[in-house]
Amino acid sequence: MSDLFIIGASASRAYRTSMAAIAENIANASTEGYARRSVTMAESGASSQTMALYVARANFGGVEARSIDRAADPYLDAAVRLTAQGLASADARQRWLSDTETAMNDTATGIGQLMSGMYGQIERLAASPNDTSLRVTTLDSINRVAEAFQRTARDLSEISDGIADEATDTVSTLNHTMAALADINGSLLRASPGTSAYAQLLDSRDAALQSMSETLNVDIGFGANGTAIVSYAGQDLVRGTTSSSLTMTASADGTLALSNAAGPLTAPASGQLGGLFSAAQTVSARRASLDSLAEQFVTDVNAWHAQGLTDAGTAGGALLSYGGSAATMAALITDPADLATRSADGTLNGNLLTAYSVLRGNGSVEDGWTALIATHANLLGAVKLEYTTALERTDQAVAAREAVSGVDLDMEAADLLRVQQAYSASAKVLQIAKETIDSILRII
Repeated sequence: MSDLFIIGASASRAYRTSMAAIAENIANASTEGYARRSVTMAESGASSQTMALYVARANFGGVEARSIDRAADPYLDAAVRLTAQGLASADARQRWLSDTETAMNDTATGIGQLMSGMYGQIERLAASPNDTSLRVTTLDSINRVAEAFQRTARDLSEISDGIADEATDTVSTLNHTMAALADINGSLLRASPGTSAYAQLLDSRDAALQSMSETLNVDIGFGANGTAIVSYAGQDLVRGTTSSSLTMTASADGTLALSNAAGPLTAPASGQLGGLFSAAQTVSARRASLDSLAEQFVTDVNAWHAQGLTDAGTAGGALLSYGGSAATMAALITDPADLATRSADGTLNGNLLTAYSVLRGNGSVEDGWTALIATHANLLGAVKLEYTTALERTDQAVAAREAVSGVDLDMEAADLLRVQQAYSASAKVLQIAKETIDSILRII
């Protein structure tokens, strides 16, 4: 009769463990990074002997919950990490390049259209060069272009600062994640495989690896007892219970650099940091182009104005100043009488009539600005397409992984009913064993 008690009791314990696993699955059905649990059961053997001198023999000892397993596929997990890495990079680039396009402001208040308005104002003044109000308006249009250069330079500088701030925060989060992963590795080394605690540690490990992959194009390997080994640019970031830390620095031109205790590291190629580094490089190039256009604009406008004469017969003075960057451009002349409208031969509007040929056309600042806007628009369009493609690939990879490791509530409900019935049957076995013993005792 002891066999009946052993069978019933062991089955009750095993199915209670199974019900706990199903309950955990249901509770975490919407938890990101949770892998479905299942319980592996196996026959439990028991050795017994009736007397000390008798030979022991193996008896059937019922069933036991051998291990709690995670439904995970390393290949699918790696695919999700890889696609998420590309998505994070494209997302960072798209966000900041979109902000850059806004800062460059190709609208009625932007450099391009204000410059066109300035040229139009010069043409109107050429039709009536002695009109003081038109002279004031012309000087104002020149000043507005200078202010547009200043504003655009300031906005692009703020974008560089924003990228640097996000990169700094991202690196700080990455350092915390690496330290947490080292702690998880230590817990994995102490944990027993096949237990619920071990499965939870693997979930935490994979979540940390996912976060790191979305941040940086790291290389991932695995060691004893499922511990993670993470490296970047040939240097270990996490190995066993040891983790390193990274440092991010921003230069004056807005470009970024990554380093660790051993020295500088190569720029990230993917992940959120890869996208931020790429965006920072692009914004830095836009700022340099803007400075070049500003310098050319000041040089061209001042040269054009210098070839003309004022009403007093003096050569035109500098209309604009340039202090090394677009942010320093400023208008210098405010007196309408100082505007050099005449040509050297004394024609009242002679210098104004040469503005179109001198300041506009191929190689002009206006032409360079148009090319700069078009270049950035084409790049942003390509990045948006890259983001859309990366999002689709990530969704597909996640769906494939969820098909293996995700929780299906309908399936869990069916399993719960099955296990509950098995648990009830186990209890029935115990009840029958008890009733049988009681009957035997009554007969005796």
